[in-house]
Amino acid sequence: MLDDRKLAILRAIVTDYVSMQEPVGSRALVERYRLDVSPATVRNDMAVLEEEGYIAQPHTSAGRIPTDKGYRLFVDRLGQVKPLSVAERRAIETFMVGALDVDDLIARTVRTLAQITRQVAIVQYPMLTGASVRHIELVRLSPGRGLLIVVNSTGQVDQHPVDLGEADEAQVADLRGRLNAALLDSPASTIAARIARLGGQLPPYLNDLAGRVLPALTELSTQPHTTRVVVGGVPNLTRFADEFETAVRPVLEALEEQVVLLKLLGEVASAGDVVVRIGQENSYEPLRSTSVVASGYGIGADQRANLGVVGPTRMDYPSTMAAVRAVARYLSRYLEQG
Repeated sequence: MLDDRKLAILRAIVTDYVSMQEPVGSRALVERYRLDVSPATVRNDMAVLEEEGYIAQPHTSAGRIPTDKGYRLFVDRLGQVKPLSVAERRAIETFMVGALDVDDLIARTVRTLAQITRQVAIVQYPMLTGASVRHIELVRLSPGRGLLIVVNSTGQVDQHPVDLGEADEAQVADLRGRLNAALLDSPASTIAARIARLGGQLPPYLNDLAGRVLPALTELSTQPHTTRVVVGGVPNLTRFADEFETAVRPVLEALEEQVVLLKLLGEVASAGDVVVRIGQENSYEPLRSTSVVASGYGIGADQRANLGVVGPTRMDYPSTMAAVRAVARYLSRYLEQG
């Protein structure tokens, strides 16, 4: 266990290295942090921190930089996530207000998180198992060709081309009205049974059209909404190209792999928690030169997903953790109100 003075020196080294981007020396620490000890005492404490693996000396006669282990202790000793400033909170609200649907909401969230943290933002679509049907549209595009559109309670829109056969505009309008009357507010768990029941209650003149449309509607309404991930702010990585060295390409490739990102975010324990994975703690090798700060969001089991940021291990952890938590909470409130 490190005593309070060594912990204070480690915090100072992390803070200085993140802000100054240069190895930190003992004399600079004494001067900037008004440490009530001599530079020699600080050097002795730094030697202990180095021996314990919390800091390292990149080259002879240089100052010290934090290691992954040092960052981990720094994060663990934060105590609590600091609150965002008024300007940061206002920025989140300004970016995210007025979202039209889930797609727009996720796009705004990615942009917001990337801009506030200046890192690469990753946002997983929520699992919408509890969504219900809000509206069904059946449009006749041309003789024999149509488009089936289903809008659910979260604003998500799915569509499917359909063969209308010999149906005219009146038949299409008639079936559209019956579908909305029978299926409005139907949850995914019951919609297949309701469609089947409706199929047996239609007048004969709609049977041919219904035989073409209802199977497509069943497929569209009951298909699992496999979650996906949206990435934003990738150009932010260029600010740290010198730190990633040859690892930039593998990091970029990893950010293009949906399965990798889903697994990465899936390590988040539960909504509301902020989880930090530093360097070698990441299970996927190409991302072991980075840190991941992530949190869950949602309003229960029906809408649960994760979001976070990826950046160099030399990141401003307190501010990044605060931003990730704030955006996750705002997104959860938005979904609950919507």
